[in-house]
This record gives sequence, structure tokens and C-alpha cells, in this order.
Amino acid sequence: MSVAELIDPPPGDRAASSQVLPGARGQAANASIPASGLSEPPPLIHARNVSVFYGQFQAVRSISLAIPGNSVVALIGPSGCGKSSFLRSINRLNDLIPGCRVSGQILVGGHDIYGPRIDPVALRRKVGLVFQKPNPFPRSIYENIAFAPRLQGIRRRADLDAIVEDCLRKAALWDEVKDRLKAAATGLSGGQQQRLCIARALATRPRVLLMDEPASALDPIATAKIEDLIGQLKQSVTIVIVTHNMQQAARVSDFTAFFYMGALVEYDRTATIFTSPAHKRTEDYITGRFG
Repeated sequence: MSVAELIDPPPGDRAASSQVLPGARGQAANASIPASGLSEPPPLIHARNVSVFYGQFQAVRSISLAIPGNSVVALIGPSGCGKSSFLRSINRLNDLIPGCRVSGQILVGGHDIYGPRIDPVALRRKVGLVFQKPNPFPRSIYENIAFAPRLQGIRRRADLDAIVEDCLRKAALWDEVKDRLKAAATGLSGGQQQRLCIARALATRPRVLLMDEPASALDPIATAKIEDLIGQLKQSVTIVIVTHNMQQAARVSDFTAFFYMGALVEYDRTATIFTSPAHKRTEDYITGRFG
């Protein structure tokens, strides 16, 4: 299957991809869309009864939720509740972990990403992942961005230059590094390195960007820049972010999903989750009574 096919469902799959279970507020097991009662667009990402196992241990328990395109969804919950395991299942990074298996179904653009015709490497070009700790390649700033386009067969210097500049601008980093593109990426500050990693992920023109606590190791100024960047990027990219910072989730996300002990407790608009959650456990977590 071509990478482009993961952007939009083919005509025959559009109806199937938009048929989401409405589910009443609080019925997390069937909460495939935020239960705000408002009409939502068809989901770009639709998880159906997704479970993740590491050997005999079940880290994620039958999660169902739908994520609209061009939105930011925050996954919150205590450490070890399955947030990162679920996040990694969206671009099949769990495939690389020995003994890990995923059951259920995840649709991206109406296509089952665990289907036999899906190339995981091609999938990861369209569903990028930014890790908790910045991990720039031990190359120049320029080569960090140009690396993936080169692998995709882009060779003309003018084309690569345009991609590098575009991605660095989208990551709000161009003005800071445009005069030292040949410098080592590892010489950047921590916040700059993380924005470079975001720019590198954008070089493959992803439709979805997954972020696993992208600002947890950064200072407040760098964190603010990452949060501002998330707000800008959602105009063209759907973002799913794992965060332990409740204030950050409230600031950057449109929807919030609360995980506990591997299960989805509640999923709704962020404003609803933080002002009138349906579950006492959700309220206890966001008010700091546990976690």
C-alpha cells in the first residue's frame, strides 16, 4: 500500500471509517468519540478494542477511541497506566519490542494499520513520533532534516534546501539556526534539539505526529516554545501527546483521554474533562489527589 493512501480513506471505506459508536459520557469502554453530544468530524484515527501485551502482562486493556483530524489529543494518567504503550501502537513501534503484541484494530485514514498490506516503515513516515528525550542524529542540523528525504529518493540540492528550511520554519527554529546549518545538531540546547527532532519528523510530511512527553526534560521557556509549536502544527497535523503535566494538557489539547491501570476511564473535550469530569477517579487525578 502506498504511503499516500494512509492520508485519506478510499471512497469505499469512507462510510466505515466514519461510523463511530456514540457512547454515553462515562461509558469509557465504548467511548470511541468524545461524548460531548456535539457533532464531530469523521475520525482520522480510530482505535477499536486495542489491547497491548508484553508477554503475559496486559498493559493496555481494550481501548476504543476516535481522534478527529487536525486536533490535539492529550493522554493523561499515572505512570504505568498504558499511555505510552497505546501511543506506540499507533505507528507500530511496539513491533520492535520482543514479546509485545497488539490486538484489536487501529484505523488511520480508514485503513487497518495492522493489516497484511501495510508496510510499518511507510506507516511511520505518515505517523511520526517524537520521544521524551531529544535524540538528534550525530550529524549537522541540515543533515538531520535532509536524511529522511534522501532515503525517499530526493537528491536535488535545491529540493533538499527547500525541505530543510520549510521544516525548520514549521518547528520555529529557522531564525535561530539558519546561519549554522552545518554545525553539529548535538551542540544545540535541549529545547532546540527537541524542536529539531520535531522538524526532522515533519520532513516526511506526516499526517499524524505522536509526542511522548516532549517537554518533560525541558526548562519552562523551552516548554512554552514547544507548546506554542503544537498549537501551530495542528493546522496541518493531528497530534497525540502523552503528558503528566495537567496544566500542559489543559493548555494545548482539544480532547483529553484519562487512562488508569491500562483502561480508558474517560475521554471528552479537554474543557469538559477539567471542569466537569464524569468520573470521580478522573476528578481525583486532575486535582492531584493521586498520581
